[in-house]
Amino acid sequence: MTDIFRTLLIVLLLTVSLAAYFVTLGALFPSRVAKVGQVINQIPGRSLGVGFVNFLFFGVILLVLVTITDGNANRVDSVIRAILLVPTIGLAGLLTAVLSFGLVGMVNVLGEKVFPTFEALKRTISGSVLLSFACALPFVGWFLLFPYVALTGFGAVILSFFQKNQ
Repeated sequence: MTDIFRTLLIVLLLTVSLAAYFVTLGALFPSRVAKVGQVINQIPGRSLGVGFVNFLFFGVILLVLVTITDGNANRVDSVIRAILLVPTIGLAGLLTAVLSFGLVGMVNVLGEKVFPTFEALKRTISGSVLLSFACALPFVGWFLLFPYVALTGFGAVILSFFQKNQ
């Protein structure tokens, strides 16, 4: 019974920290987050496709780099692994940053659609709490909703760099 309460506490603390993270990103980079939200509203299907293709491409590259840099080999290979560690960490950081901006954009769009009367801060917090709990739903949230949200946001970030200002 204590495991249930511990798990519930962990989920609640993660939800609060995600909400704070999304609010902080939205406050530090308001123009980028706004452009991502515009792309999500205008072309969600294309965002999903672009996100899927690019995440698959860069994910495979990252997986190969992690596989090369991980392992127990001799000293010659350790030099190569040390050299490849820098692009591996850089690519992982880049993918994490793009995914973070995509999720902030999706949270803001969700907050605008579900809670249109709230102010921006409350919309972001409410949208992130709603999305966190929805993605915590076993199987449907894990394997359908979260990949859809993450890949759509990922693609929207990429497309937002190529969209003209309005």
